[in-house]
Amino acid sequence: MTAIRGAVLEEIGRPGPYASSTPISVCELELAGPCAGELLIRIEAAGLCHSDLSVVDGNRTRPVPMLLGHEAAGRVERVGPNVADVSVGERVVMTFLPRCGECDACRTNGRLPCVPGSVANNEGRLLGGGRRLQRGDETVHHHLGVSGFATHAVVDRRSVVPVPDDVPPEVAAVLGCAVLTGGGAVLNAVSPGPGDSIMVVGLGGVGMAAVLTALSLGHGEVIGVDGVPTKLDTARELGATQVYSPTEVAERGIRANIVVEAAGNSRAFEAAVAATAPGGTTVTVGLPAPEARAQIAPLRLVAEARTIVGSYLGSAVPARDIPRYAQLWREGRLPVEKLISARIGLDDINAGMDELAAGRAIRQVIVFD
Repeated sequence: MTAIRGAVLEEIGRPGPYASSTPISVCELELAGPCAGELLIRIEAAGLCHSDLSVVDGNRTRPVPMLLGHEAAGRVERVGPNVADVSVGERVVMTFLPRCGECDACRTNGRLPCVPGSVANNEGRLLGGGRRLQRGDETVHHHLGVSGFATHAVVDRRSVVPVPDDVPPEVAAVLGCAVLTGGGAVLNAVSPGPGDSIMVVGLGGVGMAAVLTALSLGHGEVIGVDGVPTKLDTARELGATQVYSPTEVAERGIRANIVVEAAGNSRAFEAAVAATAPGGTTVTVGLPAPEARAQIAPLRLVAEARTIVGSYLGSAVPARDIPRYAQLWREGRLPVEKLISARIGLDDINAGMDELAAGRAIRQVIVFD
C-alpha cells in the first residue's frame, strides 16, 4: 500500500459556495499497488473540469465517497504484471474513458464510448475490476478510472497514453479531456474543409480547445460565443476572428457552417442549432443534466439539409488522437498552455469548484510538487 493525499467528494449536492460547504475533503488515503494490466502513476498536474463539478453539484450521480479528478498527467512509478509497452519514468496522459478494444462500440473508431469502460466508470471502479483506494476501513471509489486529484493514482493501462518528455505536465493534463473533447468535436465529429466557418458556443476549457483546434486548421472564420465578456476577450486573444454574445448571434442572424455546442445546457444547444447555416452541421459535446430538454424545429433540418451530431469525448480514440494534438502543440499550432487560467494547490479544490461554477475559469490546473 502507498500512502497518498487526495481530494475526496464526501457528499453530492451540497450548496455553494463550496469553499464554505466543503463537499470535498483533502485527506490521507491508502492506495493498493497495481494489479495485472495496471500502472502506479505519480501525478504531476490535474485539470478542473465541469465533469468534476457535475458530480459535486449533483448533475451526475456517482457513488461516494469518491476521489475526484479525471484530467491528469504524471510519471509511471510502477508497472503491474502483463504491461510491456510502458516503462517506469515515462510521462503519461490519463483519459477518462478507457477502451477495452473488444466491444462493438470500440469498433466504431471513436464514435461510440466503450461499453465496459462506461460501466466501470459509472460504478466507480477500474476497467480491470475493483477499487484500489482505502481510507481506514472505508473503500473510496475511483472517478472515471483516473482519480487524478491526488499525489498518486493506480489506473488501467488502457486509461493512459504516453507522451514525450518535452510536453509539459500541465499541457499534457489538458490534452486528456479538454483538448480530446473540444478538438475532437472539430476534427473527428465533422470534417471541416477550406472556407468552412466554425462557431463554438460555450467558451470554457472544452470550447476554448475547440477554438484553438479550429484555428490550427486555417480554413475559415472561427467564431466564439459566450455570455461572459471576459471569455469573449480570451477567445479574441487566442485568435478567434469574431466573438459574440448569444443575444448578438440571435439578433444579427449570424450563421456558421459548423457549430460546436460546448456549454452543456439546453438553451446553448438550441442556440447552436439555430446558428447553423443551411447544409451545415451542429456538433454537441456539452453534457447537460439528464432531465434537460430542448426544442428545435424539425422542418428546418429537412428543408435546409442540416445535421446534428452528438460527440462524446470528441469521438476520440485517445491512443490515436493525443499524439496528434501533442504534435500540433510542438509545432506551435495548438498553444494549449493559453487555456490555463490559474494554477492552484490541492487544498484549493473547493474554492476552485466555486470559480468553475461561477464561469470565471477556463482551465484551473492543480500542480503537484
